[in-house]
Amino acid sequence: MKKDLGHYRKAYTKSELIIENTPDDPIGLFKEWFNDVDASFPDQEANAMTLSTIGLDGYPKNRIVLLKMFTSEGFVFYTNYDSDKGQAIANNPKVSLSFFWEGAERQVIIKGVAEKVSGSESDAYFNSRPRGSQLGAMASNQSHKIESREALQNKLESLEKEYEGKPLQRPNYWGGYLIKPVAIEFWQGRPNRLHDRVSYEYNENTGWIKNQLAP
Repeated sequence: MKKDLGHYRKAYTKSELIIENTPDDPIGLFKEWFNDVDASFPDQEANAMTLSTIGLDGYPKNRIVLLKMFTSEGFVFYTNYDSDKGQAIANNPKVSLSFFWEGAERQVIIKGVAEKVSGSESDAYFNSRPRGSQLGAMASNQSHKIESREALQNKLESLEKEYEGKPLQRPNYWGGYLIKPVAIEFWQGRPNRLHDRVSYEYNENTGWIKNQLAP
């Protein structure tokens, strides 16, 4: 079967990214873009991002996860440490994050190194989650084969009964990762495919260095 998509076209005309107008720190620009998207497109998950890891089989793998915090140190998300992504990070902590905000015609690509956040930080976030999400994290042996959907549902129901009226504790196999960026690239769609690209690379001696890239 063949489906030709060569005729798919979209003109990018909404904004521009001029390197002279960008801050020296990329986290500041990320915050500006994120807040703009979050306010302008409330029906979209502005914090949805693609996490790319190198699996134990040597292949890259991408999946959508949700950004839960960003600071001057980097970007935080939470997951099961025994999942595919958790095992991949344990083997090779070099990862990539990417955001594509279609409505704003913007993309951000982040290269960085993942490390676990502290237990207290993971506890605080776990305790802030809805009870159903807490129980779901406890019930799911993420990425591993299961007998059936029914077996998973039965496990959840068993946990609901076991912990009825009791507080829940974060499982030690579940928690957060902080991605410390070493490079961040900002992309703004422009007409005629002459897009604006500004990259920041971190140098331990001089800090962030930015450059304009050809589209």
